[in-house]
Amino acid sequence: MKAFVAKVSAFAREEDGVALTEYLILLALLVGGVITAVTTAGGNLSAAWETWGSWWTGEVSAPAVTP
Repeated sequence: MKAFVAKVSAFAREEDGVALTEYLILLALLVGGVITAVTTAGGNLSAAWETWGSWWTGEVSAPAVTP
């Protein structure tokens, strides 16, 4: 049991894991931000495309064909 407690104490004092954890949290926040930005921009682009498409089909018509 003393060996287990000694290993847990040594692991708690080690600082390499703390730095890795901080970098992983930072990476997760950055990835979440990028996903949010891309999703928002995609939605806005889709809305703009739909508006333009509606205008194009409503305002612009093909020339009449006369036989």
